[in-house]
Amino acid sequence: MAPRKAIIDVGTNSIKFCLAEGTGAGGYKVVKDVNDIVRLGEGLKDTGCIGAEALERNARSVANFAEEAETAGADEIVAVGTMALRVAKNAADFIARVKELCGVELRVLPGEEEAQLSYVAVVSGIEGAVEADLMTMDTGGGSTEFVFGKAGRLVRKFSLNVGAVRFTEQYLAEMPVAANKLAEAQAAIAKELTDGGVAGPVAFLVGMGGTVTSMASVKHQMARYDPDVIQGSTLSLDDVNAQIADYAAKTLEQRREIVGLQPKRADVILAGACIVKAVLELTGAREMTVSDRSLRHGLLFQLFKA
Repeated sequence: MAPRKAIIDVGTNSIKFCLAEGTGAGGYKVVKDVNDIVRLGEGLKDTGCIGAEALERNARSVANFAEEAETAGADEIVAVGTMALRVAKNAADFIARVKELCGVELRVLPGEEEAQLSYVAVVSGIEGAVEADLMTMDTGGGSTEFVFGKAGRLVRKFSLNVGAVRFTEQYLAEMPVAANKLAEAQAAIAKELTDGGVAGPVAFLVGMGGTVTSMASVKHQMARYDPDVIQGSTLSLDDVNAQIADYAAKTLEQRREIVGLQPKRADVILAGACIVKAVLELTGAREMTVSDRSLRHGLLFQLFKA
């Protein structure tokens, strides 16, 4: 049997699980790629800590995925954490609980390493990306990672604490969203991104992460998510603006009925879309190419190449 490896990516908003099988010569094929929206970062901004319920809920989700990986014959399980675990004062408690439940050692990735892995995922998965003067953005619940590449060489990378969960909690929790609250959120997002160094011009912009792939899924009215349709598709600024207007006008229940949008992502999708809009405007890009591949695929690429 070909070697199998599993990645468990613990984000602020969701936990992603990817199981892959080696195909030889460093290649792999994805056997399963799913996510569980369990909100590790719930209330983190207010307290600086992961709440007891969120900690247990997320640790059990990791343990469930680890068990699934073992049952499927994975010979290696790599679990990593990102922004929420970088900032939470009690991150060590979560890591200890995961180990207690399933024996898996979870490693917290520095922001720059997260960005590097995302870049690896893009250039290995999108035609023309290796040669391009490229910027990638990977926006999640707690942070957004930016990578600049030229002719296949990574030249700059950074991570900003700009994520969908915080801006939802601060500005966009009441739905439908009032026009002044939406404007406040957009201004705050644009300021933080500008202060963080996001600027153009950008020749080739690639977006990844749950927000971007969800928006592409909504654009294609995808009742059942198909990564092959999403990979390499595009989102224009007009697409993004139309979705922002739609999300802002709807109640939470109405958003949950949108074809292509995971119901558990309905509350934070507007903030995520506002981040995407700001990046497009600040870089002067007319559209964004969508990558279904992200951090977990970068890790798999490294594991199978080793």
